[in-house]
Amino acid sequence: MSGTDTKNNPAILVVGHGSRDVEAIEEFNKMVAKLKVLNPDRKCEVGFLEFATPLIEDGVEALIAQGAKDITAIPGMLMAAGHAKNDIPSELNTLQRKYAELNIRYGVELGVNPRMLRAAAARIEEAESHFGEHYEREHTLLVVVGRGASDADANSNISKICRMLEEGMGFGWAITCYSGVTSPLVADALETSYGLGFKRVIIFPYFLFTGRLIKKIYQAADDFQEQHPELEVVKAGYLNDHPLVLETIMQRLHETENGVGNMNCQMCQYREQILGSEDKVGQAQQGHHHHVRGAGTDHDHNAHSHDHDHDHDHEHKHD
Repeated sequence: MSGTDTKNNPAILVVGHGSRDVEAIEEFNKMVAKLKVLNPDRKCEVGFLEFATPLIEDGVEALIAQGAKDITAIPGMLMAAGHAKNDIPSELNTLQRKYAELNIRYGVELGVNPRMLRAAAARIEEAESHFGEHYEREHTLLVVVGRGASDADANSNISKICRMLEEGMGFGWAITCYSGVTSPLVADALETSYGLGFKRVIIFPYFLFTGRLIKKIYQAADDFQEQHPELEVVKAGYLNDHPLVLETIMQRLHETENGVGNMNCQMCQYREQILGSEDKVGQAQQGHHHHVRGAGTDHDHNAHSHDHDHDHDHEHKHD
């Protein structure tokens, strides 16, 4: 969208998961600040699902207070699992009913697309500089780490990204693993990969921001290096606010406002009978962990001991 009349342009709500990690929230907010620069003709606010403030409702109400009547909500998330499919839409549906005069559009996750793959490749290339001038990519193992979810469709996207990076960049081999929920976990995958015989290993977390999980992944990499000192193990940076990530968010905004941004309903385990998740078909859409909304970076960490390495099974039913 272009122009300077903010009244004619939908406001933007960037929805984040939230984190107990202060650095993660700072990184998210810095990304949104850059998005605001790219959209000077738009009102733009942040809303978190849990563990941080402002909450989604806070973000919507802040936009309403600024005069917004039309809001495009974009999940600042890589893959569509429980949060993007169920928890966020549930919150937005509730707010839509509460504010009948408001029009809320909901977009899709960043997903698998050429821009995100190029951003991932850029982070990997930055890591390769640690190997020196005699480095050969075809003799190097790439390890791509996803967050892990209870949704096999979301997990399979990490495998697809791994394969496209392996073939597109010409690595000798590549493996996929996850920080939690599903398998293989990082430490197990690394130890199994040792038998492949590669002397150089790049560990790339396909994550947007830092947090407890990133730190656990990097610790697993350090442990693997210590156990096998004859190897060269390099930790690649996560995606963060790479310009191509911002371009993807802009693309998602335009798609949503043009009515072409749709999630992959064909592989939705709440719509179709997906192997291993047959019992989830038709589950009602419901809200998410009310007890940890806002409890995290700016609240007493001891108030709740909710360990959030997992995704959740109470996901979406399409409206």
